[in-house]
Amino acid sequence: MGETLNPVHRLFENAPPDASHNRLPERMISADSHVTEPPHTYTKYIDPKFRDRAPKITPDSKGGDGFGIEGMPVVSMGGVAGAGIDPRTISHAGRKFEELHRGGWDGKARLADQDRDGIGAEVIYPSVGMVLCNHEDGDYKQACMWAYNRWLAEEFCAAAPDRLIGLGQTAVRSVAEAIEDLEKFKEMGFRGVMLPGFPATEFDYDDPQFDALWRAAVELEMPVSFHILTSKSDGLRNVASPGEMTKSQTPWRGGLYNATHQVLKSLQDIIGMFVWGQVFERTPDLKMICVEADAGWLAHYSYRMDHFYDRHRYWMKLGDMGQRPSETLKRNVFLTFQDDITAFKAVGQIDAHNLLWANDFPHSDSTWPWSVQLLKAQTMELSEEAKDLILRDNTARLYGLDVKALPEVAAA
Repeated sequence: MGETLNPVHRLFENAPPDASHNRLPERMISADSHVTEPPHTYTKYIDPKFRDRAPKITPDSKGGDGFGIEGMPVVSMGGVAGAGIDPRTISHAGRKFEELHRGGWDGKARLADQDRDGIGAEVIYPSVGMVLCNHEDGDYKQACMWAYNRWLAEEFCAAAPDRLIGLGQTAVRSVAEAIEDLEKFKEMGFRGVMLPGFPATEFDYDDPQFDALWRAAVELEMPVSFHILTSKSDGLRNVASPGEMTKSQTPWRGGLYNATHQVLKSLQDIIGMFVWGQVFERTPDLKMICVEADAGWLAHYSYRMDHFYDRHRYWMKLGDMGQRPSETLKRNVFLTFQDDITAFKAVGQIDAHNLLWANDFPHSDSTWPWSVQLLKAQTMELSEEAKDLILRDNTARLYGLDVKALPEVAAA
């Protein structure tokens, strides 16, 4: 096979010769990193009424370890733990749990992974929990999510709560229950909430009935996050082993490769719903974080929203808003990305305050353990202030983190 293929080699081939001297901030923060839930996550921590139905380790299509979820395909764990692996050898299925990064479920081991990548802290998202967001049974989904919340707080984040920044999950079966969950998350030490792309209510997030939840999120200082692959409109949401599906079995046009772009649109739909539904008008201090759908597109998306507002709101009876959509996006919406040089190059058209860098460890799209090399090559044209904001300070501000309290992890 030869030398391991480093995914960022392509950047160094054309990078300025002094890229290695490009200063990056100390104590960088990843705004989107993940766990690989251990086998006992759900069986141990789930409500006893659901224990016989709890997600549990089940063989995947190639004999590896996956999570069997009632009513859904097996979630192969190999694909969610591909960080640092030669792209030519990444396999979606067929890997055993003991082969995966230990830092995916062991909080103490995770600190060494952070140090290796020049990271001072990470905002933690689930992996199996992303798939669960699309389960049709709201009660089952809520039970599974609370099992995850307990495991995350009691085991994983407890190892280093200042560096492992937990977010709670809720199925949003009702507005009142979701508010109660946010209050519990705050008590548990979580810094925000990850919401499913679709709530388990009969009305959607832009309905004024949800305003009480958004006000609670502001009062509790809990930003709300929406992650890719957690919406029913995501083409990849229920695929167990996509490489083995025939064209006639796929729910998208143009094959699996084309479906990967659908994940961007699902988050754009959520942003648009909140803007046009005037959710941010009614709750101007609400902070929404859209996760892992890249960010370079925000410049055009923002411009296009303004164009529509200026040209078409009259005949479509939209009515006037307190400010133009681009101003709302700048105030309320934040995007995470890992390898998106277009986002860095668009700074100026995109306000640097709206961008949050992430390493996506331990997923196969992760920049770990090459994050420092990649960022030095990609941020050559940015000011020192912009680098500090995107790679650390924006995330620290949103989640109320004290940067000075983080260990002195340097971007070598």
